[in-house]
Amino acid sequence: MRMLLKVEMNTAASNEAIKQGALQRTVERALEAIGPEAAYFTVENGCRTAYIFFDLADPSQMPKISEPFFLGVDAKIHYSPVMNREDLAKGLAALEPQK
Repeated sequence: MRMLLKVEMNTAASNEAIKQGALQRTVERALEAIGPEAAYFTVENGCRTAYIFFDLADPSQMPKISEPFFLGVDAKIHYSPVMNREDLAKGLAALEPQK
């Protein structure tokens, strides 16, 4: 299932990870493991934030994906199922016409 993983990094913890040279390694290793369709980085709620779009083949992958961010940058993690344009069209086509 296509998922959006939102990673909101604690500012103090991510500052320390940058000083130690660990933030880049944490992100690169996580992205290698996830194999995202896309990854974007921004600021939200005053925190470094990543939006990562990927295929979650099995929910048992969630700890492997989440823990590096929890342990490395004291992150808040949120998973949301998402659709692309083709998925939306397929879903809408399956709806019964409303009268």
